[in-house]
Amino acid sequence: MQDTLAPQRTRRPTIPLLVSAILLTTLSGCSVLAAPCRISAAVVKTVPVVGKAVAVPLDACADIID
Repeated sequence: MQDTLAPQRTRRPTIPLLVSAILLTTLSGCSVLAAPCRISAAVVKTVPVVGKAVAVPLDACADIID
């Protein structure tokens, strides 16, 4: 017996696919490859005392990729 109260999913997820396609086309290139280095450097910079010293090689890595 079917449950008539259960919502039916008939819509396709077009909005997430469209957003993904836009992001992939705008972020293509070297900046996508350098993003992990840049994000890691930003996170490491928040560490007191040694953060900035550790982030220097990560920033250099991102600069080389770009």
